[in-house]
Amino acid sequence: MAKWGEGDPRWIVEERPDATNVNNWHWTEKNASAWSKEKLLNLLMFLKIENEKGTCEICELSSIEGEATANNRKAKLIFFYEWVLKLEWKGKLKDCETELKGQIEIPNLSDENEPSDIDIIITTKKNTEESRTLKSIMLENGIELIRNQLAQYISALKAEFSVGMILPTDKKEVTPQKNFTTQPKTTMDPSIETSSPNGLQKQSPNPGVKIHTTKLTCTEKFLCAVEDIYKVLTDKNRVEAFTRSSVQMEATKGGKFSLFGGNVTGVFLELEMDKKIVQKWRFSNWPEAHYSIVTMNLSQGSDGAVVDLVQTGVPDKEVERTKQGWKENFWGRIRQTFGFGINLF
Repeated sequence: MAKWGEGDPRWIVEERPDATNVNNWHWTEKNASAWSKEKLLNLLMFLKIENEKGTCEICELSSIEGEATANNRKAKLIFFYEWVLKLEWKGKLKDCETELKGQIEIPNLSDENEPSDIDIIITTKKNTEESRTLKSIMLENGIELIRNQLAQYISALKAEFSVGMILPTDKKEVTPQKNFTTQPKTTMDPSIETSSPNGLQKQSPNPGVKIHTTKLTCTEKFLCAVEDIYKVLTDKNRVEAFTRSSVQMEATKGGKFSLFGGNVTGVFLELEMDKKIVQKWRFSNWPEAHYSIVTMNLSQGSDGAVVDLVQTGVPDKEVERTKQGWKENFWGRIRQTFGFGINLF
């Protein structure tokens, strides 16, 4: 133990780079909980599991409890994390329009378990033949894919929080610690297919290729004042509330926005308070530099606010998923989060 007043070099202040942790002797700690929640959300949300029988998708992270920290003691990095996750999934069989739902529980994502030892508990909300078939898809194809995503979280945690934790011990340049390898993350973009075994998204089409596009239109009614829906679509805190993720947004003409961990990005082209919003808008897997144009006209009806949306320039192959994205991840979540009523149209 370092002895006070007896010249122990661990207490000597002269010529040390950091006055609070001489030679990395003392315990230092970083809280990684908030970062971890965001990372797990990005890795798991909209993850697709499919085979020749049907397709399933994780659609909601309903509960995440636990904590994560990164620690440095005597120049040794130690990572503690312990999480219990509950997720919702949905799926359809091939040539069947009926959508069925289920739950996923991950009770032991912790530093004590290797990714291959993490329990993935799959259940269905109905006990039907179709539900059992979809559950088999999740069991056969989904468990490994989910474990791969959790392994990416562990790798990314160590890479992110190893930086700057070990400090130089004197004025000489110290070779920085080699970072842990980070695997590519799975996008949150609901329009991306992730059917490959390792859960990585398909590569975007090469830029410069002619793109065939389609125009989407929809009309949505909300049981609120028009100024309320305008704020929900342009206020950063409100957007974070219904997207359930961190958001970058500058709601001014020329201001940029980034949603769902960077999987939806764009620029505000026009803003007319309580009346109109025009955006350049794209998914991250679209061909490079290709944007659609989203125009939302807002009006006050006799019993609520009306949003008329027109989106031009949507790649043909992305139409259905883009349409579903607006329906489920924007309008549905806005109603659920703010209590703006049901879709009457």
